[in-house]
Amino acid sequence: MSADPAVSRPADGIVDVAVIGAGAAGVGAARRLAASSLSVLVLEASNRAGGRAHTLAGRSGAGIDLGCGWLHSADQNPWVALAESEGFELDRSRPSWERRLTGVNMSDVQAREFGRAFEVFEAKLEAAAAEPDRPAAELFDEITAPWRPMLDAFSSYYNGALFRDISVHDYAAYQPTDENWRVVQGYGALVAQTAAGLPIVFKAPVTRIDRTGSPLRLATATGEVQARMVIVAVPTTILSEDRLAFDPPLPDHAAAADALPLGHVDKCFLALAERAALPVEMMVTGRTTTADTGSYTLQPFGRPMIEGFFGGDLAEALEAEPPGAFSAFAIDELAALFGSSLRRALRPIAESRWGADPYIRGAYSHARPGQAGARAALRRPVEDRIFFAGEACSAHAFSTCHGAYQTGVEAAETVLAGHAPGGGG
Repeated sequence: MSADPAVSRPADGIVDVAVIGAGAAGVGAARRLAASSLSVLVLEASNRAGGRAHTLAGRSGAGIDLGCGWLHSADQNPWVALAESEGFELDRSRPSWERRLTGVNMSDVQAREFGRAFEVFEAKLEAAAAEPDRPAAELFDEITAPWRPMLDAFSSYYNGALFRDISVHDYAAYQPTDENWRVVQGYGALVAQTAAGLPIVFKAPVTRIDRTGSPLRLATATGEVQARMVIVAVPTTILSEDRLAFDPPLPDHAAAADALPLGHVDKCFLALAERAALPVEMMVTGRTTTADTGSYTLQPFGRPMIEGFFGGDLAEALEAEPPGAFSAFAIDELAALFGSSLRRALRPIAESRWGADPYIRGAYSHARPGQAGARAALRRPVEDRIFFAGEACSAHAFSTCHGAYQTGVEAAETVLAGHAPGGGG
């Protein structure tokens, strides 16, 4: 899918609202604005919609999600209603992380001890939220310290970084529910479907927004776009690395984006030749003595494959290696767990490398210690004509696809509340 010259423009060439980015936030904003009388244009740097939601087509309509795969807080998640309206099938069974496989590298007793240590650590985090902010790692004690490698491994999957880099206040601000569902055909496929029909120009990265006059002037790879208002829905890395520049600069927003770096989270998928060789829908951690380990879901959806999940320092290091590094690492860990004969039964299918994607540069955001207020700073509008959206702007659902979508809708609502078609910005 490439830039579409058929996307209509207003007669005067000035769109009311330009949305930068066709990830979940941009899609949410564009869908809401498309229902209004404002003219809208979405500018997407890559050749597809969805951003970090990306599904590879599998057999029999099943999807392989290289990015987000879980409808977190499903009882409050707007993507549930969208999935149902678009005819997608939802899986409401218990998530794999609640079905830990024991007897391999962890006994039942050890699993209970780890569960207790996790509860103690979570309680300390909750209590510390009322105190001055600090790195979450400072809360490790004599009970949790023996389990620090596994707790840090959890943080790498959950936050994209180890607890040394996580703000206690920001961690406490995240408010999930216990409902976690999946989209059988793929979460990324759902996001892409909801983007169908929107006025999106692909392969049109925006590199500069000139706000010295009115309208705003956007420099893109396909030429200049003029807009009365802009909704910026790009990853924080794009702002902190000045890949999208403002003239004059917006130093407060740049600082907020830098305080909300994208962690590193990646996946790999391995085909399993022998369906009966491993349990179905069980999760196992590669090693329990280091945070540099993968988490593996065995035969998800009952399919003959393994999904590997990697985060933090490990994911960042493997992204720096040639393609295939995640699969090779996973096969080594799985062979150590289940026997060397398993190597012959595994075949790499796909892997992600989000940190290497020039238009994304990471997974999802976390606040640096002492910087939990950066989320509010990042979403603050500028001149009542530049608005911000994305998972990093979410107060309580950051790092999620639904959090991103909701901020896009909220930004659109703010635009609609204060502006009329063809009005000044």
